[in-house]
Amino acid sequence: MNASPPADITDYTPPENPCPRCELRDSLLADGRCGPGDACLHVNSGRQIDRFLGRNPEFAEACLTDDFWERRAIAVRYSPAEAAARLIDDPDETVRRAVAVRAVGDALLHLARDEDREVRVTVATRLPPSELGRLMRDPDYAVRLQVARRLPHGSLPQMTDDPDPVVRKEIARRLPAFALSRLARDTDPEVRALAAGRMLPADATNMLADPHWLVRAAAVQQAPLDALHLVADDPEETIRVLAAERLAQADG
Repeated sequence: MNASPPADITDYTPPENPCPRCELRDSLLADGRCGPGDACLHVNSGRQIDRFLGRNPEFAEACLTDDFWERRAIAVRYSPAEAAARLIDDPDETVRRAVAVRAVGDALLHLARDEDREVRVTVATRLPPSELGRLMRDPDYAVRLQVARRLPHGSLPQMTDDPDPVVRKEIARRLPAFALSRLARDTDPEVRALAAGRMLPADATNMLADPHWLVRAAAVQQAPLDALHLVADDPEETIRVLAAERLAQADG
């Protein structure tokens, strides 16, 4: 007796080819600018929609009012910027993220207040530096991190009290050396270590007495040679070795 075919084969229905009913079959399809399973505007496949609009961007603006969120989001990429900006308050956050990539001026400032954090992160990567201050106290650390990476140096001291150590670490990497003493008493030892490793020598001397060995190790590299006697009896061998190596290099 022949075995029955597996259920997944018996129940399989080939996908319907929409081309026989598509109004584009005699134009774009005939010219190779679209094709079933590859580049198609009428299937709910982001990959195929993107390929279609990439080849035929003139269809993008008409898709901005489509019911399918992904079709709208992709259409934003290929539409004229002024038309794409009309979706600034689209109900889908993915669409608004796409708008944020292209928005400028007042539209970008409007999106700085968006409820979706990824929209605001995108805005923070694109705002003019002079406007970044409006996101300095954003409730999401990822947004503030982008601000910390791009904020003009003169405004960075305003973020030294940020509640997230990830943000403060970025501040410690970017603050000018003369301003790093602001982070000398930071609650996170990694922040203090980053600061100590870039401080002015006189300020680094003060960090040789820090309670955390990571901070002292960073300070050893910045402090003046004549201050290294302060760690000659440090309880951590690593600190003593670092100090001795630096002194030996100076003598050599």
